[in-house]
Amino acid sequence: MQVRQQVVEEQNAGAGTASPLSVVLPGGAIQPGTAVSAGTDLPLLLALAALATGGTAAWVAVGVPELGALAAAQAGLNLATGLVVADPGPRVAPVLGALLESVPVVLVGSAVRLPDRAVRRLRALMRRSGSVLLAQDGWPGAELQLRVTSAGWEGVGRGYGLLRGRRVTVTGGGRGSAARPRQAELWLPGPDGLVGMVERRAEEALVDERRPGLRVVG
Repeated sequence: MQVRQQVVEEQNAGAGTASPLSVVLPGGAIQPGTAVSAGTDLPLLLALAALATGGTAAWVAVGVPELGALAAAQAGLNLATGLVVADPGPRVAPVLGALLESVPVVLVGSAVRLPDRAVRRLRALMRRSGSVLLAQDGWPGAELQLRVTSAGWEGVGRGYGLLRGRRVTVTGGGRGSAARPRQAELWLPGPDGLVGMVERRAEEALVDERRPGLRVVG
């Protein structure tokens, strides 16, 4: 299908530069035709959207009123190819169905709730079209489930200084190939506003080496 072909082409175009998020993704990429839960962390949702679009593919955000143009652009999304549907109204299922048939990447806000029957129809539609659904908070039957388990800003010391970036731990799991747990420490965002790998300082690595391992007693 046309949407599936566009998603694959965009992912192949960006294959030369691996994303830091690849560490927590099965196969290192978001597979076409899948649903991904990003937890409640908006920066993680936007970083996944930037990865899925490859910076050029079309995308749409449905029911994500807190999404701003500046945040989307800083995360790497192309505003020229994006559309925002702040309130899809009571007919949200048909709206999502029409979008998933024609737009490669669809972001869904946490307030969007659908009955199981509608979710099953959308899942079948996604498999046919190859579109990707990225859900804020959760999505029933999502093949991949990611979330930020810890987060903290760095750069301010003793009450003064400049924020350098937000250091987070992202964990992933899911169904099928995503069943094996994955974890990564990332900048989200980093000093450049984008997602980046955390290079652990020497003293941190030394502490981990000296920390005794857990053992079963009794």
